[in-house]
Amino acid sequence: MQGLDPHITRRQFLATLGSIAAGDAVPALGKEGGEGLHVYAAAHAKALSRSGGSELRLLLPEGSEENLRPVVDAFLEATGIRVELLAVAVDDISAQLSLEAMSGESRHDVALPATFALPDLVTSGAIRSLSAYAAMHEPSNYRDGLLYGIGDRFDGELYGYQTDGDVYLMFYLQELLEKPEEKARYADQHGEALAVPETWQQLDRQMAFFNRPGEGLSGGLLFRTPGYLAWEWWARFHAKGIWPFSPRLVPQIAGDEGVEALEEMIRATASLAPETRTLGLFDNWKRYAKGDVYCNIGWGGSQKYLNGEASAVRGRLSYRPTPGGQVQGELMRIPYFNWGWNYVVTTGCRQPEMAYLFALFASTPEISTASVREAGGYFDPFRAEHYEDNEIRRIYSDEFLEVHRESLAQAIPDLYLESQGQYFGALSDWLDRAMAGKVSPDVALQRVAQQWEQISSRAGRESQIERWAALRSRYPVEVAALLRDLQ
Repeated sequence: MQGLDPHITRRQFLATLGSIAAGDAVPALGKEGGEGLHVYAAAHAKALSRSGGSELRLLLPEGSEENLRPVVDAFLEATGIRVELLAVAVDDISAQLSLEAMSGESRHDVALPATFALPDLVTSGAIRSLSAYAAMHEPSNYRDGLLYGIGDRFDGELYGYQTDGDVYLMFYLQELLEKPEEKARYADQHGEALAVPETWQQLDRQMAFFNRPGEGLSGGLLFRTPGYLAWEWWARFHAKGIWPFSPRLVPQIAGDEGVEALEEMIRATASLAPETRTLGLFDNWKRYAKGDVYCNIGWGGSQKYLNGEASAVRGRLSYRPTPGGQVQGELMRIPYFNWGWNYVVTTGCRQPEMAYLFALFASTPEISTASVREAGGYFDPFRAEHYEDNEIRRIYSDEFLEVHRESLAQAIPDLYLESQGQYFGALSDWLDRAMAGKVSPDVALQRVAQQWEQISSRAGRESQIERWAALRSRYPVEVAALLRDLQ
């Protein structure tokens, strides 16, 4: 399957779709042939609209409107079906969908929740299985180009279409790594060369080294707001070489390795810019773009902002996966997929097949390329075709895309279990208390482990054990081989 011609304009593309879909015939091309899948999906949606209903309502996260505009414009041109965009705060999507499911008054047909939220949305009855529709319409080779699709399924059923490649990455001011005087000073202090860090311990040393408030320089800008704390600790903990749960779902986070990961994280906070404790997603990007902080953590959307013309760090950055750890004498890398947006169809949707066909249409190589191309939106590459597109390469830079693609293909998954929000909510709450000095790291993690046991029991322990076994099997082979169980 080929992506969009990098030289075609949006107007030319819409005109092509409009001319193709103008006829009454519903093409078979695309279902198995791959080429023209967007045409196939649009034509079938158009056929459905003739039997009544020609509008869909889409709930999306604020900041992604520009990614959706070329998609809905193309769908309207090809089908005559209008898709109304309704944006809410990035952290409110799942809550709104769950509340609508509870009330029985769904106001949306399609939505874009975070990928990690799909298990909870399934169990709350907010979204419907797409497996039957996929059996009718999705080509057998559709997923060949996906670099990450683990989060699309839950309990063996298809519930969503990944549309955003949110793998956690590190950003570094390259000039600081290259200055001869900095390299010499660092080598004298630490007995090792100053280079892009491979482990969390190396990162922490470098952030402390570059944290010089008196010189107007800070060591890092890693997130320290409660909603984002768990992601960093999750990566640091995995880098210690321990599975978070045993095969029987016993929490393994409160041992020496978990406590050490949290203690290191607390110490590292002293090297961060002071305002990092209050910065949310977009404010984090704005702050780092000033160019006076050594490193930051983020996603492809971060790079779209940092590589923009208004950014003072444009062209000055190096990129790497999140750090790993030395485990059993080997360097274990821990790329981590911890967000991403996913097209889903709500349970209350009155035209579910049409909504499904829109989600499929939006996720095809051609249409998703047009979506990711939007520099003002924050969807990131997630298909192999995206990395060949000239405009996407310009927006992100080849250096970033090389690291992004490799990390996305080797990323560990998030915790796709029922009650994911409760597991991570408990973790975030107690991490925040420990970071604030209200409780010791060992006590904090013991409390998390206790709450996790209760959550697992409420969710149905045996079912959760099966899900955890399936999730463990989806870890990259190289990572799984180095992780161990404590019992």
